[in-house]
Amino acid sequence: MEQLNNITAHIKDELLIGPEAPIVVQTMCNTHTSDVEASVAQCVKLYEAGAQMIRLTVPSMGQVESIREIRARLRTQGINVPLVADVHFSAEIALAVAEVVEKVRINPGNFHKDHEKARELFAQLVQVCKRNGTAIRIGLNHGSLGERITNLYGNTPLAMKEAVMEWLNMCVENDFYNIVVSLKASNTIVMVEAYRLLAEQMKENGVVFPLHLGVTEAGNGDGGRIKSCVGISALLSDGIGNTIRVSLTEDPVNEIPVAQYLADRYDGRLYSSMSAIQIEGKKVVATYAAPSRERLLLDVSCDFGKRLLDREIDEIVLKGYYLDLEGNEVLLDDSEFAEYLVDELLQAARRRFYRPEYIACPGCGRTMYNLESTFNEVMRRTAHLKGMVIAVMGCIVNGPGEMADADWGYVGEGNGKVSIYKKKTPILRHVPENEAIEKLLELIEKGDC
Repeated sequence: MEQLNNITAHIKDELLIGPEAPIVVQTMCNTHTSDVEASVAQCVKLYEAGAQMIRLTVPSMGQVESIREIRARLRTQGINVPLVADVHFSAEIALAVAEVVEKVRINPGNFHKDHEKARELFAQLVQVCKRNGTAIRIGLNHGSLGERITNLYGNTPLAMKEAVMEWLNMCVENDFYNIVVSLKASNTIVMVEAYRLLAEQMKENGVVFPLHLGVTEAGNGDGGRIKSCVGISALLSDGIGNTIRVSLTEDPVNEIPVAQYLADRYDGRLYSSMSAIQIEGKKVVATYAAPSRERLLLDVSCDFGKRLLDREIDEIVLKGYYLDLEGNEVLLDDSEFAEYLVDELLQAARRRFYRPEYIACPGCGRTMYNLESTFNEVMRRTAHLKGMVIAVMGCIVNGPGEMADADWGYVGEGNGKVSIYKKKTPILRHVPENEAIEKLLELIEKGDC
């Protein structure tokens, strides 16, 4: 095999993403980009929390000028954090905004519905990016693979890898290497397999592009953090991944400490609080001396997520303690919390389901309703439905596709309306938001329509 060409993406003069650079922590605004004041304020908060790159959605040409103004205001405050424009369904917007921001995220599944036209427009985008020193993220989501690819390979990790490789080959054809790649999924097994397939294919081809990692639509709370850590750590521990985002259905500021933990751990600046381990066949007994509840949760997820995904272990017993907010030891041996933590870990690795499985996006400028409060209410009222997969999605961009495995789905339409899905089929459309949760629960109780 020829010598590998390990690519480093240059985010103008601000940041490097690649094998010789530290892991980069990024996040995304959930403000409307057209609301410049709110978006600037949130960018400042995210930057102060440690975000090294911030993404904003650009759903229309009007937001191109909005993001230009946001960037200008941040620069006048001395904040040089790179901005990423998130673009779906419009190559024209991508071409326009590439002159404004440090990086443009495009989705191969919806860049243009005609593949030959997509190739032509992508070549144009590359030229704009070359002139302006702008990087591109080829950001594919499991939920938005495109009809042509799914007809060839199905809705599979292999399809995700093949779809991205087409676009990476176009980058090479156009002599453009300022590229970062992602293949996100809400299913940790699918996500990890897709990235592994791509990493191996790039090595075989001799050109290895930087990878951005994330479990999309991970949800919130403990479950969202555990699920994100399981998927991301499984890849980082294999040496796969250069930049990360932890997608939580919460204030995006809350994503930063989890992502920073992962970056610190896999860059060798932080180590697990596990003090002892015993392995008997596929059973593990692990003892911890964790400095906090949150730290224990993250440590356990990273210590055993990959082993569960790869089926190296089947059972985990937690012992030891973590420190509460007052510095007191909280014992894990035979505790309800230890049992809960193991249940959540097994659920995140899709080894055993003890509660409903939730798919929920983090929200962004395309979301037209209070996603976090709606998701919390759906979880509260469906907590008894063990094993059922329920999705709460902010918009139609990745919603219907990413929730393809869900039994039921709640998808925002905008203008105060919601669509309710059963499997892949919309059962009700244009449901007023204040009635939508009740309608969803009524349909679930009936079981079929």
